[in-house]
Amino acid sequence: MITRIGKTHAELTLLANAALRAQPGCETASVPALSALPVREGRNWEIPNVVLGDSLISDVDRAVITVHHQLGRKFFLKADD
Repeated sequence: MITRIGKTHAELTLLANAALRAQPGCETASVPALSALPVREGRNWEIPNVVLGDSLISDVDRAVITVHHQLGRKFFLKADD
């Protein structure tokens, strides 16, 4: 079993932003914020909106799916204290 690491909203948003911009064709896209999902198992966050910049929507759509998949296996959103 893989141990996932808890991150705050700010930390996870920074990670998602960096991961998105690292995807081909998404250098100008950005993630303004993440949203918490009401689940206890699996990924408990999502990227509801992305600012495209000069990126094509098709590139960003593909990249968001990839980022969700990659980061969702490694990190979960910590509950606000």
